[in-house]
Amino acid sequence: MGILAWIVVGLVAGFLASLVMRGGGYGIVGDIVIGMVGAVIGGFLAGTLLNIPDSMTGINVTSIFVAFVGAVILIALLRLVSGRRGVRV
Repeated sequence: MGILAWIVVGLVAGFLASLVMRGGGYGIVGDIVIGMVGAVIGGFLAGTLLNIPDSMTGINVTSIFVAFVGAVILIALLRLVSGRRGVRV
């Protein structure tokens, strides 16, 4: 997957994860980074737990979903470590 695809998938996944986790968000660059790291985490988990070898194959629904799940896990871990709680709306 090319760098542009990683950025697009990371942006979409990070943005959706920040909406679901009801935080203040991390800004556009932070959402991209969260989404890209989440894609790595989600791809690793999909490969080891679900036996899906190539879950990150480009800009498609599967890749965005895997990155989204990884980004949600990453945000939860970041909040657990930093002690930051989600904002209730």
